[in-house]
Amino acid sequence: MTVEITFLPNNKKIAVKPGTTILEAAGKARIQIRSRCGGNASCLMCKVTVGDSALLQPITENEARKLGDLAEQHIRLACQARVTGDVTVIIPEDPLRAAVRAQLAKQQEEDKLW
Repeated sequence: MTVEITFLPNNKKIAVKPGTTILEAAGKARIQIRSRCGGNASCLMCKVTVGDSALLQPITENEARKLGDLAEQHIRLACQARVTGDVTVIIPEDPLRAAVRAQLAKQQEEDKLW
């Protein structure tokens, strides 16, 4: 038996065994999720938004403590969240990439004024 994870914004799908972490599945799908701690829930860089938290194993006390109020917003640590059913995962844009994109958009707006 497998479950399907859909990663957005890439819209890439991968089938994995139930109990696989989102971070492990992303690696198999060749989708990069930022992480420095090797999946030990210590760097907190691998935050993702999940479409339906009910399709994941329940959040552990340790993960809930680290996420705080973010857990109520369907945000999970990809290294800790284990899938139990088909789920959609939204990967946030890398902060550096977002800053570059914002700067380029600003420059394009300024160029239009001239």
